[in-house]
Amino acid sequence: SRDYSAPVNFISAGLKKSAAEDMSEEDSDEDEKPVKQEEVPKEFVPKKLKTGGNFKPSQKGFVGGTKSFVDFGSWERHTKGIGQKLLQKMGYVPGRGLGKNAQGIINPIEAKQRKGKGAVGAYGSERTSQSLQDFPVVDSEEEAEEEFQKELSQWRKDPNGGKKKPKYSYKTVEELKAKGRINKQLSAPQKELSQVKVIDMTGREQKVYYSYSQISHKHNIPDDSPQQPLGKDSKPQGFALPELEHNLQLLIDITEQEIIQNDRQLQYERDMVVNLTHEIQKMSEVLSHEERAISNLSKVLEMVEECERRMQPSCENPLTLDECAKIFETLQDKYYEEYRMSDRVDLAVAIVYPLMKDYFKNWDPLKDCTYGTEIIGKWKSLLENDQLLSHGGQDLSTDAFHRLMWEIWMPYVRNIVAQWQPRNCGSMVDFLDSWVNVVPVWILDNILDQLIFPKLQKEVESWNPLTDTVPIHSWIHPWLPLMQARLEPLYSPIRNKLANALQKWHPSDSSAKLILQPWKDVFTPGSWEAFMVKNIVPKLGMCLNELIINPHQQHMDAFYWVIDWEGMISVSSLVGLLEKHFFPKWLQVLCSWLSNSPNYEEITKWYLGWKSMFSDQVLAHPSIKDKFNEALDIMNRAVSSSVGGYMQPGARENIAYLTHTERRKDFQYEAMQERREAENMAQRGIGMAASSVPMNFKDLIQTKAEEHNIVFMPVIGKRHEGKQLYTFGRIVIYIDRGVVFVQGEKTWVPTSLQSLIDMAK
Repeated sequence: SRDYSAPVNFISAGLKKSAAEDMSEEDSDEDEKPVKQEEVPKEFVPKKLKTGGNFKPSQKGFVGGTKSFVDFGSWERHTKGIGQKLLQKMGYVPGRGLGKNAQGIINPIEAKQRKGKGAVGAYGSERTSQSLQDFPVVDSEEEAEEEFQKELSQWRKDPNGGKKKPKYSYKTVEELKAKGRINKQLSAPQKELSQVKVIDMTGREQKVYYSYSQISHKHNIPDDSPQQPLGKDSKPQGFALPELEHNLQLLIDITEQEIIQNDRQLQYERDMVVNLTHEIQKMSEVLSHEERAISNLSKVLEMVEECERRMQPSCENPLTLDECAKIFETLQDKYYEEYRMSDRVDLAVAIVYPLMKDYFKNWDPLKDCTYGTEIIGKWKSLLENDQLLSHGGQDLSTDAFHRLMWEIWMPYVRNIVAQWQPRNCGSMVDFLDSWVNVVPVWILDNILDQLIFPKLQKEVESWNPLTDTVPIHSWIHPWLPLMQARLEPLYSPIRNKLANALQKWHPSDSSAKLILQPWKDVFTPGSWEAFMVKNIVPKLGMCLNELIINPHQQHMDAFYWVIDWEGMISVSSLVGLLEKHFFPKWLQVLCSWLSNSPNYEEITKWYLGWKSMFSDQVLAHPSIKDKFNEALDIMNRAVSSSVGGYMQPGARENIAYLTHTERRKDFQYEAMQERREAENMAQRGIGMAASSVPMNFKDLIQTKAEEHNIVFMPVIGKRHEGKQLYTFGRIVIYIDRGVVFVQGEKTWVPTSLQSLIDMAK
């Protein structure tokens, strides 16, 4: 390391010379400097280099002599030598060229000093021996000489000394026509550029054009610039008349334009001939069509005038409705277009309406309900428009048939409905039934809503179910097929009047059932059930309360009165009545009878007799089953005591047999019900779907049990609250309204299906 605290030492580099001395030394050096390199002869001047990647990496020295590579990269001894190491890692061999194939040059590029101060190549080839080795020349001296001679001959006169023949260019008329068509096609899409301002600065003066087409059409005006002075060796032109040349060129251009214009005009005339030919054909077709239309209209006019003549009162042969229909059929068949285009409404008003009025003048719809249906049906096909006509947007001025029905037929219906008594509904219903397919829908709706319904509503308000001998359903229900939902507003007052009439009613009076039974399917299920629960069920409950159960002398009238309403009230309401008002008394009588040393055969007959009083549907209800099973249990407990068995031998076996028989009947009835449900499903075509898709929650549980190999089967003779018990694996369950209940320690616990599967596993 240097000691920078030492004083500065200067090294002498000699004395500075003056500028004059420097110049003199340079001149003397130039004079005395020998030529270090031999001049390459002219014949060795390279013409073409052979380029490419064919380098020769074998040369190892400069021109002046070979140099060893011992000192190559010697400067790296002052550094860490990382460059040499990186090259060697990449496969570099000292003394060879770079590259994959060692094609790089080894020696630095040499420089050759030029003799004087001339341009490049003035003193011959400047290539060194190294460049000749690395880039050898291709031997093509002969080709270079030919090229040189060819270029040289371009600046000399014709060696033959003869004059060149002028070359003429000819244009045929067809070429000019083709050129004109091409120019026309090219200029067609450039209409938007026709108004563009263009500034031309290619000449001596600035010119302004207002379209690109003006530039293409401008002529070559002869140049007025002064002629250049002739040189010494140049000769004056023999023929120089620029004005004449310009005029000739102008005449040629004008002729070309005329030819092109004439060709375009000829093409236009030909197109016009073709167009006019098509126009003539089209006009001839229109003319023939018009002639046919005129002849048809004249025939139609004759027919209409004939009808008008026969419509006059003084005519001997007046027009009838059938003849008029035949005339309209002829118009529709033979002259369909004219018939559709003409104003049929006015024609029908003038001809058909008077005849139709005369036809219906003595008509009584209630006596002869089908009178005129055929005639009106025929006129419907003749006069009605093709499009469907709605009730709301009906325009009488556009449809002759609808106007005919509204103005001619409808007044008779209004008159007859005004005189009609709603309780005599048969004739009016028959009349509307016979006309329902002929009358337009909106007119029929108008009759039912505006004429029939108000009369019925007024009659219902005046109806009294206690005094009227004719039941109301006899003159309301016949309107159901025609009016359907339109009668809904009448049902509420009818129910109110019936409810008022039933306030003092007793179940012993069977007339109430006869009055109410026809309304069961008319009222909605909800409103019917509400009506029954409010007005009938309480009266039946009072009747059951009054029933006295006496095995020795039984009066069954009150029980029959209640059971007679089974089809009218729902099963659940009837079961509720029996549970509340009948079975407590019945079981109490049974218990008191069993406690007084009874005859068990009489008790068995009494039990079976009461059970036979109920229908199968009521007996199938779980609550009723429980009550009868409770009676059997009471009887079994009674015969199990020693006293009872001693007093009547064989009673225990008889009661056990009865119990077994009754339980088996219940089981068989359930099996029969399930079989009947399965048959119904098969008849509906659901059998196939039931095998793949679960129809209820029980089927779903069964499917899941099959998937997880779990036994799922009913427990025979075991029930809980009337629900069948099942074993799911080792777990006891029952199903109630889509919920699975599992038996716990004290109560039944609802659980999910997945939890049930996990518990079973």
